Amino acid sequence: MNPYETCPVYENENYLLRLVEPSDAADLLMVYSDEKAVPCFNGDNCHGDNFHYTSMERMESAIRFWLLAYEQKAFVRWAITDKKVSRAVGTIELFNRQAADYYNNCGLLRLDLRSDYEQSEHIREILSLIVPPAFDLFDCQMLATKIRPFAVCRKEAAEALGFRACAEKLVGGDDGREYGDYYVTCCCT
Repeated sequence: MNPYETCPVYENENYLLRLVEPSDAADLLMVYSDEKAVPCFNGDNCHGDNFHYTSMERMESAIRFWLLAYEQKAFVRWAITDKKVSRAVGTIELFNRQAADYYNNCGLLRLDLRSDYEQSEHIREILSLIVPPAFDLFDCQMLATKIRPFAVCRKEAAEALGFRACAEKLVGGDDGREYGDYYVTCCCT
């Protein structure tokens, strides 16, 4: 399946992952304006964007950009909906990274969650929906995600799904800047 032709939908009893939509703006503004959540977001190689959005206009602009990037086959950005409250509580971005470093031909996963969902059980349940199919979906043998040292619950959840800390640095495509704190898992794990 090509995720850029038909974006797959994933769900379990508690969560639904589907392509982000303009109608998600109000819910996602609660995520991206959450000052406790923003430090966990991955802005590496994103032209200085820290993903801290405090206005509806900025959130709507971000969603338009994400949908344009999807149309251009740059990445897929799924909204994470908590089915019990029928609200988007975060997003997941995934793409096959092509680069001249260790993370070449790697599925790069970015997880942005509201801070009250930054708990191991929530993260593990959400990631378990997307990690298994991601290898085939993005034609890669390895997935990587950034987990900063203070994000203990993310680390715990990711390790439960087979991710391990990686000493290799991700090298920015525009400026050659090096980024650390990545965890990786392989399809054979």
